[in-house]
Amino acid sequence: MVPHSLGVMSEATAMFRFENTFARDLGGLYESWTPSPSTKPSLLVLNESLADELGLDPDSFRTAAAADVFAGNAIPESSVPIAQAYSGHQFGGFSPRLGDGRALLLGELIDSVGQRRDLHLKGSGRTPFSRGGDGKAAVGPMVREYIIGEALHGLGIPTTRALAVVATGDPVMRESVLPGAVLARVASSHLRVGSFQYASASRDDTLLNRLVRYAIVRHYPSAADAANPTLALFDHVVAAQASLLAQWMNVGFIHGVMNTDNMTISGESIDFGPCAFMDRYDPATVFSSIDSGGRYAYANQPRIAQWNLARLAETLLPLIDADADRAVELATASLNGFVTAYNEAWLSGLRDKFGLTGSGDDHHELMRCGLELLRLNGVDMTMFFRALSDAMRGDPEPVRRLVLDLAAIDNWFADWSLAAGPNNETAEAMDRVNPIYIARNHLVEEALAAATAGDLGPTHTLVARLRTPFTEHSDSIRFAQPGAADAPPYRTFCGT
Repeated sequence: MVPHSLGVMSEATAMFRFENTFARDLGGLYESWTPSPSTKPSLLVLNESLADELGLDPDSFRTAAAADVFAGNAIPESSVPIAQAYSGHQFGGFSPRLGDGRALLLGELIDSVGQRRDLHLKGSGRTPFSRGGDGKAAVGPMVREYIIGEALHGLGIPTTRALAVVATGDPVMRESVLPGAVLARVASSHLRVGSFQYASASRDDTLLNRLVRYAIVRHYPSAADAANPTLALFDHVVAAQASLLAQWMNVGFIHGVMNTDNMTISGESIDFGPCAFMDRYDPATVFSSIDSGGRYAYANQPRIAQWNLARLAETLLPLIDADADRAVELATASLNGFVTAYNEAWLSGLRDKFGLTGSGDDHHELMRCGLELLRLNGVDMTMFFRALSDAMRGDPEPVRRLVLDLAAIDNWFADWSLAAGPNNETAEAMDRVNPIYIARNHLVEEALAAATAGDLGPTHTLVARLRTPFTEHSDSIRFAQPGAADAPPYRTFCGT
């Protein structure tokens, strides 16, 4: 590790007071490790609002000592840095040993409302789980994590978030030489479906028991009082993921790589590599360059989430019931509840977006036809729903201008108007759930290119709009517009 004076180390220690319950309670699910040193750390991004949530002083992070902590050059005395172990199904194929190949958990912080939060470095060098990789990260992908996390947070969707991005001063070799960076990420935990798969694959019943107890205490303490705590834990995770997927679908978010190691137990969004927001509505949309078969296409996301949850259930069967058949029966019943929970959450959110009232399958056909109209006409999803508020106020022209088939939209409008009826109060409610601003792909790419070249201005401007996505700003018209119609198909990459 790069040597530091006692004064610098004292500053680093004073910034954070870590707890380390994962390291204390879950031996066997991590390797103790230290980050690789960075030549010249410098702060690129500081998330001041998140620092406030954590009860930390943002001003204290604008120092060389803070950059050293975020780069991994200085480890506070209270930190026990570890690389977490986990398995994962990657595009359907099981890898028994994945783990944090370029990341380290520094420890846990108790935020301003008493919640436990992980602080995790990504891009901090090789670990025992690196599998031949260099463990490094480049500026662009780490800034992408910051942008997407803030976009989802602004939309009210549970997500991990970046506290800081630090340039390392070191080059990273990918297809070209890129400037290196480390991301300091905050999550309610980094427990994944893959964590349980690793414990299960180890054939260590004690380890699996400890992990289940830890997850219950950390995320769903009410499950401890249930007649079957393990089954209750699974019920909670199913419900959390059903809610999360419904929210992704209702804003057109495509994660891009929904492997089991990228699904959290908490129900937070995590790992923003080849993710993107859909512009033109098309359920078959795939952005990831490595998803050649469309496994993680927009429309497939709920099904894949349930598939991932089935893999979690498999790990929990021995703890759900000693009778294997009974365990399968109980887990299957809980897993089947995902479809009901997801459909209820998705349809409820969709009715709100369309400005319709009701429950169950009310207006299902009307909404289905509306979405099909978008697909057939290549309509921008975000612009359509925001413009629908104008129609609710009595002006359908903003919506009609988005649709080529005017006869079709007018026919649909007639049915929609009969079901909804112009209503200013409903229009205002629609404006609270239909964003104006999302992380438009072309804007994200502009910001990442500028950040890679050393200019963080476009990133800060974009994030400022994404933090208030439902509030219109007259000087931000370009942030509400899709990219050029003649642009080539958008492709995203892992950034690894």
